[in-house]
Amino acid sequence: MRTMFAVVRTGGKQYRVAAGDKIVVEKIAGEAGDRVSLGDVLIAGDGGDLKDVGGLTVGAEIIAQAKGEKVIVFKKRRRHNYRRKNGHRQQHTILRILNVGDDKGEQASTVRATDANSDTTAVKAAPEKNAATKAAPATDAQPQE
Repeated sequence: MRTMFAVVRTGGKQYRVAAGDKIVVEKIAGEAGDRVSLGDVLIAGDGGDLKDVGGLTVGAEIIAQAKGEKVIVFKKRRRHNYRRKNGHRQQHTILRILNVGDDKGEQASTVRATDANSDTTAVKAAPEKNAATKAAPATDAQPQE
């Protein structure tokens, strides 16, 4: 049985995912149990066939927010009595992939996934924009002489 897969980009890294997979990614805003949508799909396929990725999203659920292993940063300059020791634990989000494909039925209850390095922000069920609120260009402006 062939399953649909996709390669998504989040947190500056790329992940090959399929429905049911669990992945550890950079921190994504949200709490355990929240559903997120990974919209930056690079390639998708079904077995050996490649699919069009236009408008394709990957639905996922946040399992937990966790920290990675501790990394020790030790700096030393010999013969100068200079020693510094620091530690760092990176923030991670553990995701369960729910589906690969366009899930317009769940769009109202999803949270758009973003990471700390992205230029977009997390939005919970954003209301649709009304066409009347868009600003039209001013056409009655008088030319300057």
